[in-house]
Amino acid sequence: MTTTEDRPTTAAAPLVPGRVPWRFRVFSGVRRPRTLLVLLACAAVLLFASAVNLGRGDFPIGLGDVLATLFGAGDPSQQFIVLELRLPRSLTGALVGGALAVSGAILQSIARNPLASPDIIGISWGASAAAVFVIVLGGGVSAVGGSFAAVGLPIAALAGGLVSATAIYALAWRRGVQGYRLVLVGIGINAVLVAAVNWLLTVAQIYQAAQAQVWLNGSLNARSWDDVIPVSIALVVLVPLAMILAFVLGGLQYGDDTARGLGIRVNGARTALLLVSVGLASVATAAAGPIAFVALVSPQLAQRLCRTPSPPLGVSLVLGAALVVVSDVIARTAFGGTELPVGIVTAVLGAPYLMFLLARHRREARS
Repeated sequence: MTTTEDRPTTAAAPLVPGRVPWRFRVFSGVRRPRTLLVLLACAAVLLFASAVNLGRGDFPIGLGDVLATLFGAGDPSQQFIVLELRLPRSLTGALVGGALAVSGAILQSIARNPLASPDIIGISWGASAAAVFVIVLGGGVSAVGGSFAAVGLPIAALAGGLVSATAIYALAWRRGVQGYRLVLVGIGINAVLVAAVNWLLTVAQIYQAAQAQVWLNGSLNARSWDDVIPVSIALVVLVPLAMILAFVLGGLQYGDDTARGLGIRVNGARTALLLVSVGLASVATAAAGPIAFVALVSPQLAQRLCRTPSPPLGVSLVLGAALVVVSDVIARTAFGGTELPVGIVTAVLGAPYLMFLLARHRREARS
């Protein structure tokens, strides 16, 4: 007997009204032309902004020369400036933006709350607290600080993000994790971590406090290939896992009972997704500091542009990367010879959107 699963589906009998279905082995879905168009548009913006970013600086290089240098042409000075000095900075920004955006998309889908992002519920501040701890006390003031300093700033930030996420998850657990409880506990933990960072800054020496403050603003200055490699490895490992788990994520957004009805092991799936999200946010924060609002804004913009029921991971990744690179171009060029940390620009761009979200939720609560 021939089963209906082996029969090719057509537009005449769609499984989802208005959508053309597709199937590959055990995977299936529907075609979304709008999502593909948005993805291509975001990728075009990312490539153009990256080319502009590579050409700007004390030694300006035209877009044509930048592209030629990337493909192996250009004189030795252009190759050194583009490939050794500026390309690692742009790549670090794009990778960090993509990692933060995917992390935020996962958290917002799990919590079913657009305010759930790593920098709102305390994961990024956990990484920041550990990094500031290393900067301020790593000189040997305490044995613990010396131990953290021995493993380095990025590893300490990664450990801090994981520890804070574990604390949030444990405190939010009540026979499972509900989205609203995860957000509320995360906001409380975030407040505690912000207070701890402020206390560390008050007891630090002036040059240590200045160094920590620059890192806390999220900066791509002086990034090298040593910063690109760890983030690249994290994305190569974690983003495919997130894409695979996206099928489970689609079931979780309808609620725990519906997800269990679909055969999803809710707690196990949620734990796996949280680990992927925390890993991405912690690695991104370790590479460039806490770049604000990228994880909050990018998934929501991607969802609205694509008109999907939940933030699409692929579009969120490319949109987050483009947002950080465009912000870096603004930070480097908008104020003449004064270069701002990229985190200040993303905060200026993202703060109005956060106020918009809060106002919209208030209107919805009243209605």
